[in-house]
Order: sequence, then structure tokens, then C-alpha cells
Amino acid sequence: MNLLDRRVRGFRLVDLVALGVLVALILGVYLAKTIAGRERAEIARVEKQIAAEKARIRLLQAEVSHLEQPARIGRLSEVYLGLAPISIKRETTTDLLGEVATRPAQKVKVSAPATAPPPVAAPALEDGVVSDEAPQ
Repeated sequence: MNLLDRRVRGFRLVDLVALGVLVALILGVYLAKTIAGRERAEIARVEKQIAAEKARIRLLQAEVSHLEQPARIGRLSEVYLGLAPISIKRETTTDLLGEVATRPAQKVKVSAPATAPPPVAAPALEDGVVSDEAPQ
């Protein structure tokens, strides 16, 4: 009797082996699709998180560029620190720098502003970030 012609409970052995291989393949494909679907969902979640972080980076960069504007810093230094541009009387040439360095330092009176402007309530942005730029 040949091994391929042998019968088990009315079925040929080769038919039972083929059915077992077919079931194993079906289960393997099902598991692979399930795992791939989970990975796809994880990739979509991470890509969404990356897009949100990029938007947050752009927002922070815009806020930094606003805060670092020379005109704004100049206004703040005049208002809060009482700083002002140097008068023409205090300018010198490079030839006279040695003489200026040996002269005793003059005390310059820095007057604080009479009243500082009241702080302006800044609009709150997402995630608790506060910005002092005007809404667009």
C-alpha cells in the first residue's frame, strides 16, 4: 500500500495534510493582516503626532521671532529699564579712545520711568502657551 493512498477515517492522508497546510496558511495570512493593521494604525498615530509637533514648532518659532524684534526690544528697554540711545556728546573717535579709557568714569543717572504701562493680558494659545502677539 502506498503512503499517499492510505486512508484515515475515509479520507486519504494526502487530503488531510493538504487541509492542515491550508488551515495553517489561512491563519498565517489572518495574523499577518491583523498585525499589519495594528502597525498601520500606530504609524498613522505617530505621523499625526509629528504633524502636531511641527505645527507647535512653527508656532514657537513665530513667537520667538516676534519676541526678538529689535524695535520691540528697544521699546521695552526704554520703558522698563530707562535706557535711551547714546547722545552725540558721548561719541568719540578711535584716536581719542586711549584718553577716554584713562579718564575717571562719570556717573550717569539712569531714571526709571515715572509709571510703567500696565501689563497687557496676553491671549492664551493651545497647551497653555501665552503669547503677546496680536490675534490675526
